[in-house]
Amino acid sequence: MILVTGATGILGRVIVLELLKKGKQVRATKRKSSNLKDVLESYRFYTDQPDFYFNQIEWVNVDFEDSESLENVLKDVEEVYHCSAKVSFNPKDEKELYRNNSEVTQKLLFALDSNQVKKFLFVSSIAVLDGYNEKGEMDENSDFNEKLHHSDYAISKYVSEMEVWRAQYEGLNTVIINPGLIIGSGNWNHSSGKLFKELSNGFTFPGSTAYVDVRDVANVAIELMEKSIFGQRFIVTSENIKYKTISDKVRKVFGKKPVKIISDSVLDILPVFSTLLGWLIPILKLANKTNVETVKSDSKITNKKIRETLNYEFIPIEKSVDFHLKNYAESISKSN
Repeated sequence: MILVTGATGILGRVIVLELLKKGKQVRATKRKSSNLKDVLESYRFYTDQPDFYFNQIEWVNVDFEDSESLENVLKDVEEVYHCSAKVSFNPKDEKELYRNNSEVTQKLLFALDSNQVKKFLFVSSIAVLDGYNEKGEMDENSDFNEKLHHSDYAISKYVSEMEVWRAQYEGLNTVIINPGLIIGSGNWNHSSGKLFKELSNGFTFPGSTAYVDVRDVANVAIELMEKSIFGQRFIVTSENIKYKTISDKVRKVFGKKPVKIISDSVLDILPVFSTLLGWLIPILKLANKTNVETVKSDSKITNKKIRETLNYEFIPIEKSVDFHLKNYAESISKSN
């Protein structure tokens, strides 16, 4: 039995589907309030047999605070894909980020029996990377620098990684993947749907980030587990692309003019307003120094290690955006 946590999320649901296509037995965790209909609908974008695969999933509610609940969900499990996480860069979510990310990872690792669970994959993030190699790129050796400012999300993921390495040291076979900004279909009120909505606005940032298709992340995760590649972490990204490039592509689909870039001079004064008025206007808390530096930066992140390890070719981001944006536009059209 394979356990996938966070199985209703943009990545977890695709990992579940790809495992089922391989004939695996999959147990998938969810919240009591999870929208399973949304998961089924999104499968229509990825397979011609959405109902067939969806009906094979063993869905289970899990309370990570309850040891008995964790014991039940881990029964007969030999492999774990730990995708469950909260993604937010809003300071108001600090406690929730630590509770849902680092604390949940710790509780799950303590609850499992390393004699029973043979393999454990943890989904981290490129947000934990700091420093550059001799080529001016971030790679798997770009270790988290505690002296630098980080978002609470990045810190929660870093602490989670430390828990995974501890478990590895104690005998559990673990591997960590660090995806870039994942583009996928479904879960439109979050993830890519929220991203496409935000990118369709009239302004964007001067920097860039590393994007990756959800299908690539799922396939890489499964291949690493199947080949028993443990004790390492791998950056999983396709390309480093400017926010403007993606924004213009999204806006073109909706018949809008090219986006305007927010100038560095404007971005530089936002942290001042965030500090002075954030308590009065909560949305301004997002404009803190850490977040502003992130959207201004042009950090280059290399995927060389995973490409060479698995001889893997990523989906070009242009094709990825075309595919998922088409699905998004169709979903919006149906809902209107």
